[in-house]
Amino acid sequence: MIQGIFGSEGQLFFEIDLITNDGLNLPVAAMLDTGFTGFLAMNKQDVNDLNWLYVGKERLRTAQGETKFLIYSGTILLDGQEYQIPVYAGDEITEVLLGSEWLKILPLVVNYQVGILTFG
Repeated sequence: MIQGIFGSEGQLFFEIDLITNDGLNLPVAAMLDTGFTGFLAMNKQDVNDLNWLYVGKERLRTAQGETKFLIYSGTILLDGQEYQIPVYAGDEITEVLLGSEWLKILPLVVNYQVGILTFG
């Protein structure tokens, strides 16, 4: 289980490690975005820096309309567990986003009143 932090506007942030193709762990703060139905979304330039394997393209509906995303196979470390997952990459993404697909396999506990935020 990992402890998260609340952002200034109520966002939910968790520290994860992005694992480069060379095996280097890069810790980042990732924001949970329940409106995103995949596992992970990132800026395309950041994904390219990780040297992850490109696997294709997919169109998704976003708040701004339908958008084409590039799909990569990426590796992350979350709660001490390594996951090989599809990663959606786009030019307009400004945060590392954890999507709602995680909620199918990991428990999330959020209580703003008492400051509890855990994942995993």
